[in-house]
Amino acid sequence: MKMNEIGRSGLFVGEIGLGCMSLGTEERTAAAILHEALERGVNLLDTADLYDGGRNEELVGKAIRGRRDRVVLATKVGNRRVPGQDGWVWDPSKAYILSAAKESLRRLGTDYIDLYQLHGGTLDDPIDETIEAFEQLKAEGVIRAYGISSIRPNVIREYAAQSGIASVMNPYSIVDRRGEETVFPLLAEKGIGVIARGPLASGALAAGRQPSKGVPDYELAELEALRAGLGALEASGRSLTQLAIRFTLSQPVVAAAVPGASSREQLLQNLAAADAPPLTEAEAAAVRDMSKANRYRLHR
Repeated sequence: MKMNEIGRSGLFVGEIGLGCMSLGTEERTAAAILHEALERGVNLLDTADLYDGGRNEELVGKAIRGRRDRVVLATKVGNRRVPGQDGWVWDPSKAYILSAAKESLRRLGTDYIDLYQLHGGTLDDPIDETIEAFEQLKAEGVIRAYGISSIRPNVIREYAAQSGIASVMNPYSIVDRRGEETVFPLLAEKGIGVIARGPLASGALAAGRQPSKGVPDYELAELEALRAGLGALEASGRSLTQLAIRFTLSQPVVAAAVPGASSREQLLQNLAAADAPPLTEAEAAAVRDMSKANRYRLHR
């Protein structure tokens, strides 16, 4: 699998990683998917303390025991659960980030995190304090690099200007091209890598799966028409899944795509994109012509 550096972090990852949120909570199933991924060349595993109340981190940690040196381990912080309350609250404070990092280390069964990501963010946050927390963790050797997982262009711009982030995790797919329209040029200029989540748009662009509803900006009929139009490019030797992932990777600023998988079959379909030929500039342009600029935006 082709290896890329995440920004200027010194972290090199396979171009297709594994988003772990979809693994579920059954240990044997999750471990089998994780082990298969590692055996097939995946080294970027992306989890979060929020997923399944920390259970996801625990499963990932158990699965990589004895394999830690083969893994670039990414997790996230900022969503704090309050004992006795449903849901969670947003807490980007320095004190919370420092304490949450210790808990993630415990659940993951490791003494360092390769990439620690702020799991959201707003312009109303104490951004200086948040950055201080990540810089302290990096100086202490608890984390190797840090980034932000965000869909808010103005928040991303603030961190790109003020911090030493190595990466931005951003949704990017054929049907969600907001990143290329808003922040990708800036990130490329700053040497900040993109980790693209949702390259298959929650299965809407997966081969062998017929969508039952639309996605933002696409009614179901529009989505079906797009899939039909992409069929001509599928004939070039790529399945729809492979085409969708290769499109995501056609952006030079994208270091890795991290599709999820809840079964071995889905994992293998995703990883087959590593062996599919990259899109030519003409093919990528044709895909953009078939898709459309995104109408929906998040404020700030």
